[in-house]
Amino acid sequence: MEWGRPENFIWLWAAAAAALIFLLSSWRKKRELARFGDLDLVGRLVQALDPRVRVLKRFLVLTALCLMVLALAQPHFKKSETKVERRGIDILIAIDVSNSMLAKDIAPNRLEKAKLELSGLVDKLKGNRLGVIAFAGDAMIQCPLTLDRSAVKMLLSTVSPNLISYQGTDIGRAIGAAVQAFQDKSKDSKALILLTDGEDHGKETSQWVKKAKEAGVRILTIGIGTRDGAPLPDEFGQGSKKDQSGRVILSKLGEEVLQRIAHETGGAYFRSAKGDLGSDGIERAIRGIATKGFKSDWAVEYEENYRFFLVLAFILLALEMGLSEGRKT
Repeated sequence: MEWGRPENFIWLWAAAAAALIFLLSSWRKKRELARFGDLDLVGRLVQALDPRVRVLKRFLVLTALCLMVLALAQPHFKKSETKVERRGIDILIAIDVSNSMLAKDIAPNRLEKAKLELSGLVDKLKGNRLGVIAFAGDAMIQCPLTLDRSAVKMLLSTVSPNLISYQGTDIGRAIGAAVQAFQDKSKDSKALILLTDGEDHGKETSQWVKKAKEAGVRILTIGIGTRDGAPLPDEFGQGSKKDQSGRVILSKLGEEVLQRIAHETGGAYFRSAKGDLGSDGIERAIRGIATKGFKSDWAVEYEENYRFFLVLAFILLALEMGLSEGRKT
C-alpha cells in the first residue's frame, strides 16, 4: 500500500488529543465521585450507568477518528505499471511588438490579430511547455516556459509596443533570448515560433541564427502583413507617419529574411497575409519536431482505497451512537 498524501498523518495528533481529553474526563469524574466516599461503595450505589460501555463508546470514536485520518492520507494499491512515450517539447513564441506591427493592412492591426491567432495556436499545442518572448529593438521573456496554457494566453494578451522602450525590429535579439532561455535543454526538443513583419534592423541576426542551429533550436517563422504594406500610425493614432520628405512611410512584409532563418535551422516558413497563421500547419511541424524528442516514462495506475476506511469509520460511529451507557434491568 502507498499513500498519496502522507502529510495528512499529522492529523493523528487530533486523535491523540481526543484520547487525552477522555482520560482527563475520566480522572476528573473519579475525583468528583471520591468526594462522596469510597469509590467501590459509590460505584455500587450508582448503578444507572455502565462504565464498560462508556469505555467502549470512546474506543469506537477514537478508532473512527484514526480511520478518517487514514482516508485523508489517500491510501492506494499499485494496480498496473506501463511504459509510455512522451512527445512534449519546449516551445518559445517570440512576437514582434515594434510600432510597425500597428500597421492596419490586417484588421484591426497586425499585432492584435497576431495575438488572437497565437492564442488559438496555444490551445492546439497542449502537452508541450510554452513560453513567450516580446521583442522590438530589444527582447524580453514575457512568460517563462510552463505547462500552464492559461498563463501563457494571459501574458500573451498583454504584449504591446509599450513593453519595449527601444523600438525598431531586431530579430537577432529575439533569437538570442530564445537560445539563452533554452540552455541546458536537450537537442531535438526545442522550437522557436517567430512572428514578425520581417523588417529586420538588427546587425547580429546571422550570428544568432548560427548559434540557434548549433543548439538544436528549430525556428518556425511567421511573416504577418502584406507585400504592398500599409502606413504606420503616428504617435497620436490620428494620421500616418511621414519621412523628412513628407512621404507616407509604408511598412511592408519582408519575407526573405524569415525564409532564410527557417531554412537554415531546419524549420518552416508560414505567410500570414490575411492574418490567418495557418495553425494546422504549425501544429504539424511541431509534431514533426517532437518525434525526434521521444522521452520514455512509466505510467502507474493506482486503485484508491480511502472509501474502505471512511465506510468503516461511519459504521463505528453509528455503533457508538447506538450504544447506551444505561445498565439493563
